[in-house]
Amino acid sequence: MSASDPLKPSLSYRDSGVDIDAGDRLVERIKPFAARTRREGVLAGIGGFGALFELSAKYRQPVLVSGTDGVGTKLKLAFQLGIHDTVGIDLVAMSVNDVLAQGAEPLFFLDYFACGKLDVDIATSVIQGIASGCEQAGCALIGGETAEMPDMYPPGEYDLAGFAVGVVEKERIIDGSTIRAGDAIIGLASSGLHSNGYSLVRKILARHDGLAMDFHGQPLAATLMTPTRIYVKSILALLGELPVKALAHITGGGLLENVPRVLPDDLCAVMQRAHWTMPPVFSWLQHTGNVAEREMYRTFNCGIGMVAIVATEHAGMALDNLRSNGETAWLIGAVRVRHANEAQAVVE
Repeated sequence: MSASDPLKPSLSYRDSGVDIDAGDRLVERIKPFAARTRREGVLAGIGGFGALFELSAKYRQPVLVSGTDGVGTKLKLAFQLGIHDTVGIDLVAMSVNDVLAQGAEPLFFLDYFACGKLDVDIATSVIQGIASGCEQAGCALIGGETAEMPDMYPPGEYDLAGFAVGVVEKERIIDGSTIRAGDAIIGLASSGLHSNGYSLVRKILARHDGLAMDFHGQPLAATLMTPTRIYVKSILALLGELPVKALAHITGGGLLENVPRVLPDDLCAVMQRAHWTMPPVFSWLQHTGNVAEREMYRTFNCGIGMVAIVATEHAGMALDNLRSNGETAWLIGAVRVRHANEAQAVVE
């Protein structure tokens, strides 16, 4: 490498907008958060070039299940409101709930945090939320990446992505293949909007600037920023007690698009709207935005964050099990034979 020219101004990486020292400070701040998520199997995590995880010998035919997702335009509200400590929970939830839908136990999680200029305090708050989500899911925050890229993002904004890996015994993979007409559909309550439909939410808010208004005892902003519920521990407890035929994580596409993903082509899920309690935020959005009912069911979770399908004879026990493990759950419908050209999910 040749010596620098003493007649030219000396430039550094910091002059270009990348502060390596800030990145180092962030790594030191987040190490205690990651340490709290450590679980059996972690061999090496934060700080190395790759994270190491050893599968338990208790599995005879282990199958790894992976999932990746982001938080979407809910981040735009986080920037606007200056609320950064919960979007990390959303990030974890979106991937671990997906992995869970195959019957897998989430093992570890990695995050990707990208920004134009690194604000260590904001990044620390975000990653602290990620660690909190991992604790809720029982998985290890084993690694990640912080990318400071000048001119890529507007000032004060960042993007998030997450990656979860879980494991399931091959013979216990849940794929919906055993679903039959007459099976019961159980809905697990969502904590609110979770992390989907926020482009429509923001469009509605543009018509009605009410983020600060009192909404059932708290600002509407707080309601909209409520983090996604993580169902891992309660669902794993259910799987340990009863056969579950299918699990559907209700994300983008709502009930009408996600439930069919686990159904055989010749079957239809019929859900009864009167059988569950919809949080008032959904009614407010529908009324304020003049949103058609079908559009609500194919955009938002409408109060159901996870669906479990079980044999009718197991429905009561499944509800008792879920409720004893902290879930609000309802019997919301049943599976029946699908008529010609009929949609695979119907809300009546």
